[in-house]
Amino acid sequence: MIVLHAPMAGWAMPLDQVPDPVFAERMMGDGFAIDPLDGVIRAPCDARVIAVAATRHSVTLQLGNGAELLIHVGLETVALAGVGFTAKVADGEQVKLGQPLLEVDLDAVALHAKSMVTPITVMNEGFALRVLDLDRRVAAGQAIAEISIVQSTACFPGVGRDPVAGQPVTAAAPDHLVHHDWVLASVEELSDTAQLTMRVPLANGVHARPAARIVAALKPLASDVTITARGAPANARSIVALLGAGIAHDDEIEIAARGPDARAAVTAVATLIEDGTHEAVHAPVSSPAADRGDGLIQGVRAAPGLAVGAIFQWHPTDVAVPEHGNGEAAEIAALAGARRSLLAAADGHQGAGAEIAGAHNALIDDPELIAAAQRSIAQGKSAAFAWRSAIAGHADAIRATGDALLIERIADLKDIERQVIALLTGTDASLPVPPRGAIVVIDELLPSHFAVLTVAGVGGICTAFGGPTAHAAILAATAGIPMVVAAGPAILDLHDGSRVILDADRATLNPSPDAAALDAAAARQSRNQLRVAAEARSAQDDCLMADGTRIEIFANLASVEEAAYAVTLGTEGCGLLRTEFLFLDRAIAPDEDEQCAVYAAIAAELEGRPLIVRTLDIGGDKPVAYLPFAHEDNPALGARGIRFSLARPDLLAAQFRAILRGVPAAQCRIMLPMVVDAGELATARAILDEARAALGITAPVPLGVMIETPAAAMLAGSLARDADFLSIGSNDLTQYALAADRGNPAVASMVDALHPAVLHLIARAAEGARAHGRWFGVCGGIASDPVAAPILIGLGVTELSATPAAIPALKAAVRRLDMAGCKAIAALALTASTTRDVRALLETE
Repeated sequence: MIVLHAPMAGWAMPLDQVPDPVFAERMMGDGFAIDPLDGVIRAPCDARVIAVAATRHSVTLQLGNGAELLIHVGLETVALAGVGFTAKVADGEQVKLGQPLLEVDLDAVALHAKSMVTPITVMNEGFALRVLDLDRRVAAGQAIAEISIVQSTACFPGVGRDPVAGQPVTAAAPDHLVHHDWVLASVEELSDTAQLTMRVPLANGVHARPAARIVAALKPLASDVTITARGAPANARSIVALLGAGIAHDDEIEIAARGPDARAAVTAVATLIEDGTHEAVHAPVSSPAADRGDGLIQGVRAAPGLAVGAIFQWHPTDVAVPEHGNGEAAEIAALAGARRSLLAAADGHQGAGAEIAGAHNALIDDPELIAAAQRSIAQGKSAAFAWRSAIAGHADAIRATGDALLIERIADLKDIERQVIALLTGTDASLPVPPRGAIVVIDELLPSHFAVLTVAGVGGICTAFGGPTAHAAILAATAGIPMVVAAGPAILDLHDGSRVILDADRATLNPSPDAAALDAAAARQSRNQLRVAAEARSAQDDCLMADGTRIEIFANLASVEEAAYAVTLGTEGCGLLRTEFLFLDRAIAPDEDEQCAVYAAIAAELEGRPLIVRTLDIGGDKPVAYLPFAHEDNPALGARGIRFSLARPDLLAAQFRAILRGVPAAQCRIMLPMVVDAGELATARAILDEARAALGITAPVPLGVMIETPAAAMLAGSLARDADFLSIGSNDLTQYALAADRGNPAVASMVDALHPAVLHLIARAAEGARAHGRWFGVCGGIASDPVAAPILIGLGVTELSATPAAIPALKAAVRRLDMAGCKAIAALALTASTTRDVRALLETE
């Protein structure tokens, strides 16, 4: 038996109450649902990820007993095409109880979804699910259900169980197996085969994303599966074969499987295809006419921006390969070795590069490509020649479909061809380096070409072919390089060195601009560049207001990497180190030595700048699966922050010792979260003093508190007598002051730290800090907003701790202020009645 824990906080309900018949009638299996109050979807138990939907709205897990669990966030959320969803895991990844799987912007998704109710169902047969309790609020990580294996009572081999009634299903009674327009053609009674006929509802057919999902879904299954369209069968385990089949919207297809889990395989494929019914329709990418009649070349925008520069015709060359090999065994071994090297190298990629590497890995491991290459090797060809031939054959098949979206994937095939051959021959293709600021022109850009262009500092990219969803386009957008694609072959005849205007915002290339056009484009291009560059240059300087008043600009951090990044952006210190990052996404708590090493590394990256380490703030919206939390009907008002730490003084003492050992005394400050009165501060200080004594530290260590509750704000004067500094946690202070849960989409729009009530609490806290000469800062979300800076400074704040990326612009905004003006607008804000009134004051400044 496996216990399932609630993957998010919310209201639990029976599956019958889900407002969608597919789930309510248990067509997707038995289960339960949660109406979420939490934007992080966590693993309900230890499991393996079978598939994260391409649109990131669902994730399927395989549990230790073989059960397959679907977590489907919201209803009809596939139509959002991934907007509002962030995947935190990848297909095939092993996950632990409580590990984040998805992050969901509840506000953004709720605006467009049919419902946020999240069904959680067991998709495969042979398992019984017992729900422990429903129709109540549950906390993330709370035990909610049990799944156990049951003995099959199928009437005969190959026959499954009716997911609605729980009764055996035979080929003569397929009613409950009909899913929308699926037609169960046959299920042979005494064999291990199954087949199903359906029409493809996918707006863009079976293109790269659904093909990859199908392949991923079949990995844990054993049966051979084919999808036949227009009489031509395609191996459903091969992305290349599926792309080459050219399966289009509304095509009738037959899904057939043979093997021990044939029915499950057919159902899995059909479910994935049907689940994409509402995917966004991409406009077809055509090859527009080179000349629009106004002298401009029209293309398709792939990455926004404007660039003025000289044309550089870029001509990477292919490596010559020998046709004949050195024996079948040696060549097959060489090809396998090259493929393993590329698969291993992909582990180092991050962000968009990681997604692209994952797509390339699927192609490198594609059974159809490998089989085609091995057939050529068996005929005496070299591994490199065979691999190039296999790629060319599949590219031709994809090109023959005429589908523009599929044709964009040919660039990925060419890219893995180049990478594998480079490893096989020890020679990479020649990649000339363009001059800085050049407008690179090429027939089609491969993702692996991109590193050269980034290092060279090119101004823009224009391709003759390709499309806006190609992986090179994703990289260009990530790097901020303007890119226009599908501009037609005429661009390949443009002269090297000729000055052009690439306006990716308008998807045009002006091949012969006059002086006026060049001047206008250059002026438009430089305005933002100058502003950003000026902010970046002055960001390293201390922040002084126009009248000379010193305001410290610190960074909120949660990793060693963020600390290094913040220093490059001009941070003057760390105003909030969220130590939770050390405790989340793991099976056991970090020990003292591990914590010490990380704190020391962050302090080193800050190069002597102040480091304010906040002690562990878990509970509420940040549960940790391996630390015991009793059920709380309202965890935001429960044992979180300092309350949890004081209930576990062993953990708090270990963290104090790790901080004191790792952070040099000149940098070290410690801050306590969720303090409401001086009693909690006194108890924590006693534990800190014991830690100091144990380490032989005689010098006092600054210990401050976060002002996150109305109680702390009202008692700031009392707290400031004993605390060394105060820092406003505006996110929690706002939700508690306004009685509006920031995790609840129904009221999240109310949670604005510029509400007059919140400003009055900040003003009260500032008075308490001033009365005892204490340092007073803000480390909540409002500190990152340059617009709010005048009011915060006018209320008495002398330090703003922001997200690293906000620091240059925030410093620039503060430098334009003077204290008299800030105090004046703060005074006006305290007379306002609503948030709208406060923001109107700021708009007039």
